[in-house]
Amino acid sequence: MAVAEEPGVATVVAARDGDQRALDDLVSGYLPLVYNIVGHALGGHADTDDVVQETMLRAVHGLSSLRDPAGFRSWLVVIAMNQIRLRHRERQRVPVTGEVLEDLADPGADFVDLTIMRLQLSGQRREVVAATRWLSADERELLSLWWLEAAGRLTRTEVADALELTPQHTAVRVQRVKAQLDAARIVVRTLERQPRCPELAAVIADWDGDPSPLWRKRIARHSRSCARCERCGYDLAAVEGLIARLPLVPLPALFTVDQPALIGTQVSISQATAAPVTTGKFSVFLQGALVKPIAAAAAAVVAAGIVVAVLPGREEPLAQPISATTSQTPTTTPPTTSEVSSSTAPPTTTTTVAAPPPPPPAKTVTASAKKGVSTWNFTGVGKALTDVRASWYYNWAVHPDGVPTPPNVEFVPMIWGAKFTDDATIARAKANGKVLLGFNEPDFPDQANMTPEQALDLWPKLAATGLRLGSPAVAHSGDKPGGWLDRFMTGAAQRNLRVDFITVHWYGSDFSAAAVGHLKNYLDAVHARYGKPVWLTEYSLIDFSTGTPRYPTQAQLAAFARGSAVMMEGLPYLERYAWFALPADKPGTGLYAPGGTPNQAGEAYRDAG
Repeated sequence: MAVAEEPGVATVVAARDGDQRALDDLVSGYLPLVYNIVGHALGGHADTDDVVQETMLRAVHGLSSLRDPAGFRSWLVVIAMNQIRLRHRERQRVPVTGEVLEDLADPGADFVDLTIMRLQLSGQRREVVAATRWLSADERELLSLWWLEAAGRLTRTEVADALELTPQHTAVRVQRVKAQLDAARIVVRTLERQPRCPELAAVIADWDGDPSPLWRKRIARHSRSCARCERCGYDLAAVEGLIARLPLVPLPALFTVDQPALIGTQVSISQATAAPVTTGKFSVFLQGALVKPIAAAAAAVVAAGIVVAVLPGREEPLAQPISATTSQTPTTTPPTTSEVSSSTAPPTTTTTVAAPPPPPPAKTVTASAKKGVSTWNFTGVGKALTDVRASWYYNWAVHPDGVPTPPNVEFVPMIWGAKFTDDATIARAKANGKVLLGFNEPDFPDQANMTPEQALDLWPKLAATGLRLGSPAVAHSGDKPGGWLDRFMTGAAQRNLRVDFITVHWYGSDFSAAAVGHLKNYLDAVHARYGKPVWLTEYSLIDFSTGTPRYPTQAQLAAFARGSAVMMEGLPYLERYAWFALPADKPGTGLYAPGGTPNQAGEAYRDAG
């Protein structure tokens, strides 16, 4: 499908100069974006259409004062957010009475239902959208912008400007909202699970059925502590990867007003402001040139729909990835072992054509004792694990989770976070490996999200397994004094807790040949600081600095895979390293396509080390 393009600077300039056709195109092009921002922020409140309309009116009538036409989209988003906040303030001033105010809810216009229905969502994508009902107004406001950033429709700078925050503060706020959204996803699953947990029934006995942040906390707390419900949070896919593949929600039919009755109607601005004309639920202010663009834009968008570019997000632990093939329906159900086995078996064919001569015997290559991969279950994973010549792998879990482990390839279990420190899970980890990896990126809010003190309090349970034990794997700054890992290791020494080796992650934003040297410098610094063996359990090239991940070309990735592996094989203190990640079933840094076929980077990583 083609990607819908927003009007460019030339259209903005022409519309500002009074070109009616350009104004039509401008409103037509940006109305879906505004509708999606307002819809997500207000959750489908009955005021959604009015806020959209008011935003477009203000944009059209303020267009003549716009100094930088290239900044039209940023300016329009700021207007939309101001109107959303204004509507929130107006609703807070509504006096509380015994009467039910008709405009405070409109089930027929529920944006969540519209999104699920119009985009035909299922699986984890449906759960993500349904989970937005459980967010607060402030959380939905931020989510409405970050959602479009993840989909490639807004930049981080535009999101920050609309929120009136710095990009750094915006990043912190985004991480918090993602954590709340994941908690809400668990709530959705917990409530939908059948048969319903008897203990949950007691927890929600007084619940009125209306989603709210308070009940999100209560139900999520139950799910984390309940042996029956805790699995509801086990396989959450990364929310970025889920929403990046969602198109904009097409405009509903209520935006199509009666064009013959309205186009060409002339009234003064004072009349238009004072006396709106209502067509159905959508109030159309007959304010100059906007009547025609809104009607024409709505007809065009409803007829054609909107498709956005797919920008991948980095997968979180235990995530079942979504196929990047747009013509297929993504699934969150992992393939069974039999399906994986059958997908890797050579096809059976019958032909009368003479077979080509057999290739010469393959040269036997010994797998590197250091080289490994991080992976999740995907079609052909067993074949890929054999072909990549790695000696070990992990999947952020305490068991292989359906991954067929080839002979002579070691599975290494991980205790991902605090919720996996119960006795049964730790016992399962002990039974599945000889080495144990600690918490995953505890310094990130959307990963294990723990303070060093919280990790230290739980560490004796991991040490009690008797397995060789690696430190929590920090996402960054493992070599920095006063950083998360430094505070943890200092506390471990003070409490006399065992840490057998240091585990870190590294992602380089420099895609040039210098990247190998940057990685070596970081590993050297980590080893020098703690004097222990080092494992690098996630690494690759990804630039996260722009908000939306930027990836290298296959040639750049292959050069780095080859060079980094050769470099690390020669580091005496580096015991093991693992590429992120083995599957290449979505754009990013993966090595093997579904079916177990290596790409250029996969071939380079396979042949190195």
